[in-house]
Amino acid sequence: MEPVYVAGVDVHKSMLAVVIGGAEVPEAQYLRGKFGTSTAQIRALAAWLAEHHVVEVAMESTALYWRPVWLGLEGRFRLHLAQARSNPAPRGRKTDFQDALRIVRRLLAHDLTLSWVPPAEQRLWRVLARTRTQMIQSQVQARNRIECLLEEGQVKLSAVVSDLMGWSGRRILDQLAAGETDPAKLAASAHPRLRATPEQLREACDGQLLPAHRTILKLFLDQIDQLEKHIQDLERRLAEAQQPYQEAIARLCRVPGIDLHAARQIVAEIGPEAAAFASPEKLAAWVGVCPGRQESAEISYSNHSPKGNPHLRRILSQVAWAAIRTKGSHFQIRFQRWIGRLGPQKAAWAIAHKLVRLIWKILRHGTEYQEYGPLLLDPQAVKRQRLRHTAALRKLGFSVTLTPLGGQTLA
Repeated sequence: MEPVYVAGVDVHKSMLAVVIGGAEVPEAQYLRGKFGTSTAQIRALAAWLAEHHVVEVAMESTALYWRPVWLGLEGRFRLHLAQARSNPAPRGRKTDFQDALRIVRRLLAHDLTLSWVPPAEQRLWRVLARTRTQMIQSQVQARNRIECLLEEGQVKLSAVVSDLMGWSGRRILDQLAAGETDPAKLAASAHPRLRATPEQLREACDGQLLPAHRTILKLFLDQIDQLEKHIQDLERRLAEAQQPYQEAIARLCRVPGIDLHAARQIVAEIGPEAAAFASPEKLAAWVGVCPGRQESAEISYSNHSPKGNPHLRRILSQVAWAAIRTKGSHFQIRFQRWIGRLGPQKAAWAIAHKLVRLIWKILRHGTEYQEYGPLLLDPQAVKRQRLRHTAALRKLGFSVTLTPLGGQTLA
């Protein structure tokens, strides 16, 4: 039987250090090769690996330089992306080819910590969803800069208008950028139902914006408008790309707190079936919403959650708070039970953990969400709460008689 050959690739921006070896091949016979990172060089690397009957390729990179290499080899070999921290070198003994050699050794020994790389279609969804998020963040930054600019020009519009980009705020900003200086005219352009009085608006708009301020304000407003167009275009393209999986997205949207945009981002991050995760616990650990463990000598020094996927952690944090605010939902009732013992932040993070497990079940098994929130108030729980509150009132010196709305008197 011919030996199975594997390759280790230490990826850099302009150079690839490659080592080919096998379990039944002496290390003295391992092959070494050096390649560039251009498309032609990656094609040459693929041909060289195929010539030597390589089956598996593991690569290591601390930046995003592995992506072109992955794309050039995808479909021809079994690819793995090793985490850099799982392949450390002794201090003073680090070279590029030694790094590649250690990748081969640890791949053969199944001692590498591998990162999950989704398929090409899902990677495209991630690019669209994450770029949309970045543009929304750019919009927020531009709005903050507008507020700083108004403060510098002594215009206190944000003190009387809750949303600078709302109907009234945007009309006033457009007039300021166009050169309007009369506070009365600026105040008259606001919506009649605005809470601020016309006098308050006139006082807020009575500032000293210089021509340079107005020019910069116009640039920021144009930037926000342009970003809004790009965001809408990205949303349309993401919806078209995920069209075959609308059923899974619709099932997610039935969960309290998950809207259409959040559902699309969740599917983009973990896939329409969560196929890469064998259990909800593995998904929770990958996301980073489960308790961590830092133990030595049977003593746990830290239970902080691992870092996990930052994009999905951000989405789940927002979804958890939205689910908590949904009246009568299972998550709101759970949060109210846990907040006294855990505090608001940890209780919300526990809700995010429950949401991750629920999301895995919905995507993996195709189940539908059903709301059982009111059923959590079981008779035993009601009885425990009644006894606890009654005992507390009696300790304060009160005689307590409880009368249910439709039943007999309780002691």
